Amino acid sequence: MIEVERVSRDFGSFRAVDGISFSIKKGEIVGLLGPNGAGKTTTMRMITGFLDPSAGVIKIDGKRIDEDPEAAKRKIGYMPESAPLYSDMIVADYLEFVAMVLGGDAVGTIPELAKTCGIAEVMHKNVGDLSRGYRQRVGLAHALLHDPEILILDEPTSGLDPNQIIEVRRLIKEIGKTRTVIISTHILSEVEMLCDRVIIIASGRIVADSPTAELRERFGHRASLRVQVAGARADEFAKAAKAVSGVAGVAPCEGEQGFAAARLSVSGDADIRAGVFDLVRDRGWSLREMVMEQNSLEDVFRTLTAGGTEHE
Repeated sequence: MIEVERVSRDFGSFRAVDGISFSIKKGEIVGLLGPNGAGKTTTMRMITGFLDPSAGVIKIDGKRIDEDPEAAKRKIGYMPESAPLYSDMIVADYLEFVAMVLGGDAVGTIPELAKTCGIAEVMHKNVGDLSRGYRQRVGLAHALLHDPEILILDEPTSGLDPNQIIEVRRLIKEIGKTRTVIISTHILSEVEMLCDRVIIIASGRIVADSPTAELRERFGHRASLRVQVAGARADEFAKAAKAVSGVAGVAPCEGEQGFAAARLSVSGDADIRAGVFDLVRDRGWSLREMVMEQNSLEDVFRTLTAGGTEHE
């Protein structure tokens, strides 16, 4: 559905996107992640046709976007982070205006779309009088008016309260059942809930591209064991713990005063707790704490965007 082939984008002497390639199949919900300035928004704007690549090719449904931009854009619905709405218009009038600009039978879809996006009860209100949550929904309705096959959302829950976030996420999940969706967000738990796949960009390059469920296993460790012991120096405990079967790495962590504390990375599906317990007992130390912690997508993101290597 979407093919990005060796695409770069320069702004003067600065290269914001540097030779990235990926493809997205029909029906996928993909999270596009990266720190500020990584090139996420630039990438989305090139896919939507708002920006031209400095190099490379983008195809929508097999056709180059630069050869027939109008046809490509008709397949795409785009909601920027701050949806550009006319605040002095009534919601119903605003959507009708957009529908007339788009042409076709878009006006006839407004009542059903209002119900789908949860804005039926505010159709008579001015856009400027709506809460941010409702404005986001109106922006989503705008993006869906021409029934696009692809939906691109830039920070769709930014600035919303917890209840609004839950509703917008539910809406995106429902819409994603029949469309290809790209979501850019800084809320990593949101990606785990919504996305089938994650693409992580750092410094304009792709550092990870993996199904969400496999990301932690492929680019990090599934779990770690937080341990605190008494009677040992921190360096002494770290050195001994590295020899325990199934321990992939040892890193110091904050602990209580007088205790040696470390976080032990677990290799694969190994259970290292018995080995650590035996180590502490055999050395004559006292075990203060031993807690297994499942690593999050946030841990992987931090590792990859703080100097990880590019993944092809």
